[in-house]
Formats: sequence, structure tokens, C-alpha cells
Amino acid sequence: MHADTFDYIIVGGGTAGCVLANRLSENSKHSVLVLEAGKRDTNQWIHIPVGYFKTMHNPATDWCYNTEPDPGLNNRSVKWPRGKVLGGSSSINGLLYVRGQKEDYDDWENAGNPGWSYENMLPYFIKCEHQERGADEYHGQNGMLKVSDMRIRREVGDAFIKGAEEIGIPHNDDFNGATQEGVGYYQLTAWKGRRCSSSVGYLKPVSNRSNLKVVTKALTCRIVIDENRASAVEYEQDDRNFTVRASREVIICAGAINSPQLLMLSGVGNPDHLREFQIPVKHNLPGVGENLHDHLQIRSVYRCSVKTLNDEIRNPIYKMLIGMQYFAFRTGPMSMAASQIGIFTGSLPHINRPDIQFHFQPLSSDSPGQGVHNYSGITSSVTQLRPTSRGNLQLRSANPRDYIAIHPNYLATEEDQVITVNAMKVSRAIANSKAMSQYVEEEVLPGDQVQTDEELLDFARNIGETIYHPVGTCKMGPVSDPMAVVDSTLRVHGINGLRVVDASIMPVITSGNTNAPTFAIAEKAADMIIGKS
Repeated sequence: MHADTFDYIIVGGGTAGCVLANRLSENSKHSVLVLEAGKRDTNQWIHIPVGYFKTMHNPATDWCYNTEPDPGLNNRSVKWPRGKVLGGSSSINGLLYVRGQKEDYDDWENAGNPGWSYENMLPYFIKCEHQERGADEYHGQNGMLKVSDMRIRREVGDAFIKGAEEIGIPHNDDFNGATQEGVGYYQLTAWKGRRCSSSVGYLKPVSNRSNLKVVTKALTCRIVIDENRASAVEYEQDDRNFTVRASREVIICAGAINSPQLLMLSGVGNPDHLREFQIPVKHNLPGVGENLHDHLQIRSVYRCSVKTLNDEIRNPIYKMLIGMQYFAFRTGPMSMAASQIGIFTGSLPHINRPDIQFHFQPLSSDSPGQGVHNYSGITSSVTQLRPTSRGNLQLRSANPRDYIAIHPNYLATEEDQVITVNAMKVSRAIANSKAMSQYVEEEVLPGDQVQTDEELLDFARNIGETIYHPVGTCKMGPVSDPMAVVDSTLRVHGINGLRVVDASIMPVITSGNTNAPTFAIAEKAADMIIGKS
């Protein structure tokens, strides 16, 4: 490979970037460069599923973003973890494998994005997947993303499932099959008790390809745009500046925060905003950094009459046994995803499509990395699946090292407020079920003193946190959409040789965890880039 020219330059070695690195370098005639601002994924906690407790909020592996004070959260600022390592957020996330609903993708296509219906997307989900349960009409077994069943169960978790069934929620063993609705155990992106990030699944197996180069600790500063074409990339590494040229395409895979920031720094965005920082305007795209939305989780915490993982983790002997169990058998609490049990259901009985999601944990804590509570506790977290509130991102300066200002604008619409309150009521109904009543001693959060809709909403504003799913800031849509940033082939409107491939292109968030859809988006993008789609 010529030292400073590549066919494809991929900015960001995260979930999508690793997929594209693999697929675009399959043809030995194509030279591919990956620029990753973080380090290589050598930290062993990355590869142990429960290690997200060690990697989230850790500046060695996490960008450690914080939002601006948000009016919808009573002016609180909340932490937004994002992976700062090869594999990106797939290296530090909660490992849950959730594709979303058929209607999500049909809605994308109906909004002016041909080729993005569920019928079009299902083959890419199947292509990604190496499913522990085997292949069928919804699942694949030849892909690079390992997907497996939960390797830990607890009696109180099974009671939670029975409690959900008592209030009319059907059992579902496969949220990614014929229907999403129901209650059951999640599957996770892990294999034999080890995390399968995009780096592990897609990048590591092809790291010896002579036409693929991966550069870490490389902060991309700007895309060079000449005569409406992305021609080169400028980056910093070890206090030195480099410029590399792209003969075919530059592909931005930096995520919902960094991708729009890089476009702005390169002169693509709202001209008035760019001029505030003396950034030369290359193309007027006012939607860059707009359409920001995320899943907001509201955690209900219950004190239990039986011991939970809180007790085991606090006890030195049990903690040692947990470690021995994992290293001997790759099972037990250290093989645990962020949640064990999920529910997809309606916030009200008449809802014909699930609009809320639960994450159940047989433990309780204030935040990953902060330790568990000093009592026997469980957590029932609920989130609205398709929020209508929209926020934005704004530059603070023209310096790529300065973090962008994040304005989530949570709970800004009446619809989001109503669904959130009703979701919390569903959480209480499960906790009060016959199956759960033998385990639940006390509702710690929000507590019995919180009863009215106004009190529940205020509680949500005071305790609501991200569940780590920001999307939408480089919205996919037709040129007629003034907020669209990329077209249905993920090309940036008005700029040749430049695409965005990551969760930022989602016009509307998927109904569930966003990592699995990002894998499928990248697989589809690879086919479009090399002309297979």
C-alpha cells in the first residue's frame, strides 16, 4: 500500500467501522485504512461480559461525555458513555442483542429511504449472526457476530417473568424472531462467556490482511473537501499531524456524537453555526447534529426478602467464588450482561405495538462502576421505545479535542411524558403481582410516597438516565427533507466520496437496544459501497 493514499479511509474503528474494515478489505485489490482515536482492545475487562462495570466511566476506554443541563431532567447533566477503543461501544456496552421491530425499518423506507424495509434488512441481520441456537428463517449461523443465551439465572428473575405473565404479557423466547412482544431472557453478543465486540468478531480474524491498516490513538481532525469531494483526512497521533488521501471514499463511522462533530469541523453543517467558529463552509446541511434522540431509562429498585447479587458481590468469600466459577466454567455473575430479562409491551392495554421495554437485573446500584447497594435489591428499568423529543449537538470550538455540547432534550413532549408515567405504572403492577409479592419487601425507588402522575413524572425527571442509545444526528432521508444529512445509500448530501455509517443515520430510533441494528446497517453499507446492493 502506498504510504499516504488508500482506496477507502474509515474514520472510527467502532461497531460499524470494524464491520466495514472486514468487508471492504475482502477484495485484495482494495486498500483500506481505519483511523481509531482510542487504543487497541487489550484491556481484559473488555472481554469479560460483566467488565462494563470497569470500562464505562473509565477514561481509558470511554469518552466520558456529559450532557448539558437538561430542562427535561430538572436541569441535571447526565453521563453519556461512548466506547473509546477498537470495537467502540460494542466493547463496553451491556451486550444485549436486540434488533428492534419490523415496523421500525418499514417506517424508515416509507419516510423516503428505499431499500431499508424489514424485508431488506432481515438478510443483513442473518448475515451478521452466528447464533448459538442454530439457523432458521430469522437467524444465521455463519456470521461473525456471536450471539448466545444467558449463562446466569436467578429464582427472583424467573418470578419476574411469571409476574409479567400474570398481568397479561405473553412469554417470548426470542425477541428477534417472529414478534418482539413479550417477556423472556435476553440473548447477548458473547460466546462461551466472552464478549464478542465488532473488533473481536470482525477485525481480529482479518488483522493480517496486507491491504488493511489499522491506526489507533489517531484523532481525526478534519475531512478535506475539494470541489464538493472528500479527498483526504487529516489526523493527529502522538502530537504529530498526518494527511492521508482517499482515492475512492471516506467513510465516517465515529458514532452519533463524533460523526456530526467531524462533519461540522470539516465545513458541513448549518452555515450560521459554522461561522461562529470561523469554519469555512463547504456545504449547507442544517440537519448535521440535529434529530438527536435517545432512550431514557427510569429505574425502579426493590428491597427483597431473599439474597440477591448485591449480597454475593459484597461478601468477599462469595466474590472469590464468583471469580472461580467464571474462570473455571465461564458462567455465573461474571458472564452476565447488563440485564438478564426483557419485556416489550404496551404502556397501556390498547397499544397495538410495544412502546416500552424493560431491563431486569437481580442486583441494584446507582450506576455502573459505583458498586451495589448495601441491601438485597433488584432493579426493574423501563424505557420508552420511540421517544418523540428531539435534541441537538453544538460545537464549543473548532478544536477537534474539545467535546461537543450535548442537548438531549429529554421528556420535552407530552407524549413522552405520558408514556413514561404509564410505563412506571406497569413496573409497579409487575412488582405487585402474586409471583413477585413473595420476594419484594419494599419499593425503594420511586417509593410509596410517589403516587400521582405529577409525582411520577417529577421522579422520572430527577432520576432518569440514558440507557446509552443516542442516534439520529446524521439523519438518513431524501434531499427534500431539510434535516436529512445522508441519502438512502448513506452518501452525504452534496458531497461526493463521503458517507456516514453508524447509528447517527437512523431517522428514528429502533425499538430496543441499538447495537445489533448498527451491525446490520454496516453490513448493508458494505454491500452498497462495493456494488452488491
